[in-house]
Amino acid sequence: MSEPNDKTHLVDRITGHRRMRRIRKAEWTRRLVRENRLTVDDLIWPVFVIPGDNIEEPIPAMPGVSRMSVDRLAEAAKKAEGLGIPAIATFPNIELEKRDMSGSEILNPDNLINRATRALKKAAPSLGVITDVALDPFTSHGHDGILTGDEIVNDATVDHICEAAVAQAEAGADIIAPSEMMDGRIGAIRERLDMAGFQDVGIMSYATKFSSGFYGPYREAISTKGLLKGDKASYYIDTANGTEALRDAALDVEEGADMLMVKPGLPYLDICWRIKEAFGLPVFAYQVSGEYAMIKMAAERGAIDGERVMMETLLSFKRAGCDGILTYFAIEVAQKLAKS
Repeated sequence: MSEPNDKTHLVDRITGHRRMRRIRKAEWTRRLVRENRLTVDDLIWPVFVIPGDNIEEPIPAMPGVSRMSVDRLAEAAKKAEGLGIPAIATFPNIELEKRDMSGSEILNPDNLINRATRALKKAAPSLGVITDVALDPFTSHGHDGILTGDEIVNDATVDHICEAAVAQAEAGADIIAPSEMMDGRIGAIRERLDMAGFQDVGIMSYATKFSSGFYGPYREAISTKGLLKGDKASYYIDTANGTEALRDAALDVEEGADMLMVKPGLPYLDICWRIKEAFGLPVFAYQVSGEYAMIKMAAERGAIDGERVMMETLLSFKRAGCDGILTYFAIEVAQKLAKS
């Protein structure tokens, strides 16, 4: 029998007196039980570097992002360092006349990417520098490897990128992040770096780089969009394949990768989670150019609250098990977090 003043509601009986909204009712309780947080320590800032001096060139497909000459990039790096961003990832847009079928300019110790690394280490010594050894910014055909006929040849490409990795380490790169998805590249790069005395240079593997439609603005940023012949499906992972992606990541782990990356990010949160659960290594998502552009352009049209969606998507990577995110929003987010 119920008491005369019993205020038990039907909802209490249905839920067994368990009400999820109790801990949501106030801002302080929501903060107290929040499971994931985004901090400046989670951010890696991808940047585009171009030849010349005192140049900052907006990229139309990526509102708010510019290609920068080495001197301007060095100044931007000081700002990133001051905001507490841990690392910067560099991508070059070299002169078209320096691009050839084999991407030979990547082997030049004084090429654009290596000059940028030296300038960054001088300007912002505590900022980590992450470099890519994929050939697409250096080839005349826009592919990530050496093209022979209609085939991207695996082993010759691996030889090429191993030499490039050593040159990038000599320039001061802290982490090599190979994105070209050739078989055996992680183990080969690790061996070559160690032989050259760079045991402390890490490898962040693009462990699961999918054959995605989200890369378009990036290809505009490095001027490969009009060069690309065919597609990259013969070496990137099919967007339908999750189990294959885990097998790819497992091989990179066996070959000595220190960190694993999932690219793109938001469409592959399931892969982030599965890789973190399977291997326990640090996992990073790359919120790629297309993801960034969609948010920026939708916000410009008034369709979404751009700042809110920016933070929500970045937090989703943390919830999916990521230790950090490569994002073009890095500076904007770091500034917002500094005010909060």
